[in-house]
Amino acid sequence: MSARVTLYSRPGCHLCDDARAVVAAVCDDLGETFEEVDITTDPDLEDRFGEEIPVTFVDGRQHDFWRVDERRLRAALGA
Repeated sequence: MSARVTLYSRPGCHLCDDARAVVAAVCDDLGETFEEVDITTDPDLEDRFGEEIPVTFVDGRQHDFWRVDERRLRAALGA
């Protein structure tokens, strides 16, 4: 089963660290999984997301960028 939440990030990004903490807590609480993708490993992802990271996707659709709102994420996951 694939993760419902994808977090696009880059190393050394403090907003990514903040987003990861929210995503991890919400997913853990709801029994969901998430995957994290380092955009620096793929030039196409760097071009696509650039400075908008972190970017979160839920069920394959873009959900948030820069910050993750816990309530919005919970709602998107059906909680």
